[in-house]
Amino acid sequence: MTGQFQDHFSARAAGYATFRPSYPDQLFEWLAQNSPGRDVAWDCATGSGQAALGLAPFFRRVVATDASPSQLANAKPAPGVEYREAPGEASGLADRSIDLVTVAQALHWLDRPKFFAEAARVLRPRGLLACWMYSVMQVGAEFDRVVLRLYTDIVGPFWPGDRILIDQDYRTIEFPFPEFEPPRFEMIVEWSFGQVMGYLRTWSAVTRYLDANGHDPVALVESDLLAIWGDPSRSRVVRWPLVLRVARPN
Repeated sequence: MTGQFQDHFSARAAGYATFRPSYPDQLFEWLAQNSPGRDVAWDCATGSGQAALGLAPFFRRVVATDASPSQLANAKPAPGVEYREAPGEASGLADRSIDLVTVAQALHWLDRPKFFAEAARVLRPRGLLACWMYSVMQVGAEFDRVVLRLYTDIVGPFWPGDRILIDQDYRTIEFPFPEFEPPRFEMIVEWSFGQVMGYLRTWSAVTRYLDANGHDPVALVESDLLAIWGDPSRSRVVRWPLVLRVARPN
């Protein structure tokens, strides 16, 4: 891990905004209920704003920062959401000005000691820090085995090194603050086969494989996945259990 920003997503920023699943409203409602106020939330490493949009109905203002201008260019505007280009380790926010800090599917990309110090600096007393992640999607056992082959065997060498923290469900990340146990949440969508393929092509390792080898790795498993799926227009339930770690730094 280094403190230098590495942009793994610019090449797929538009697809990321289109095909990434949305987090459940119940998650944001719970975060708001456990925050000391509902004035300002900071969504760090917002990407194209999925978590920021979820926070917006529950907070007067959401500051959503990302170090990637191409990600922010694909972020959807919303009332009360302010997008800013800034690294997670240097937000530019005032001391003790934030009720809630969130990091959705991005803590493994940050310089964590510097980010944790920044979160402690900007959070109000009893402010909440919430970091969550999800791993490989779940459709059904046979389908999932093929997706796992893509994830591990085909594009596995092209995942950035800190991706292993996702595979370890963030268990090995040391939090410098007292934590408490949150409820369980999961993302659930009903997608067509084309939407699932679009999602797989947002993986940063897929982009890096394509750049290195000149062909699309998803195409190597697409026919196998379609044979299991059946009618490509048919919708199926896709799930991603969330792993959530929460703390009160101050």
